[in-house]
Amino acid sequence: MAIELNDDLLALQRAADEAHAQLKALSEEYGRPTQEVGWTEEQHAAWDEALEVWRQRGAEAQQAVTDHAAATSQDRGKLEAEVKKAVRHPEPTEG
Repeated sequence: MAIELNDDLLALQRAADEAHAQLKALSEEYGRPTQEVGWTEEQHAAWDEALEVWRQRGAEAQQAVTDHAAATSQDRGKLEAEVKKAVRHPEPTEG
């Protein structure tokens, strides 16, 4: 049986991936929090906020995959893999 995806699943995964990219960008910008200079309070607050957003978006995406897999009798692991593949490695469009 072919894996069935929908736009909501893809949008939630994109949001989770974007939140992770923001967290990674802060890491690259700020450096290690244990470095000699350390992070400012503002940097810690920005990091904590970005981490929470990533956790929330990831949890939303995971729950949507779980719910969709159950509703459509699909293998959850295969569905999750296809969602991530579709978002992270989209097929080239013609035109």
